[in-house]
Amino acid sequence: MTEAEVYTAEDLSLGHFLYALMSAFPLFFLPVFFSLVINISQTNVASQSLLATHLRWQRNSITGLMPLLIIGYFIPQLWLSIPVFTFALIWFSYRIFKGWLGLNDNLSMY
Repeated sequence: MTEAEVYTAEDLSLGHFLYALMSAFPLFFLPVFFSLVINISQTNVASQSLLATHLRWQRNSITGLMPLLIIGYFIPQLWLSIPVFTFALIWFSYRIFKGWLGLNDNLSMY
């Protein structure tokens, strides 16, 4: 699909809700876990729809965050683990903002 394709009207409120949960990650990452569970449970979304591309983007963002946090946790030197945590949170924030803005503009995410 190209960005120029026109999508039919579909309810994107689930995507907005999951991005809102993901953006609440400073709250002990519990909202991120809930958004992943809700995201994975969405099996009735058409695979080529706009919402499906955003659900995939969100899953990849969350599953990409987890290894970075685990690596940062197991680095014994604090001066090394803090930059890993900082990079992980900045990268995750970027993915949330880019995805949510793309959803607002009706752009698919790859």
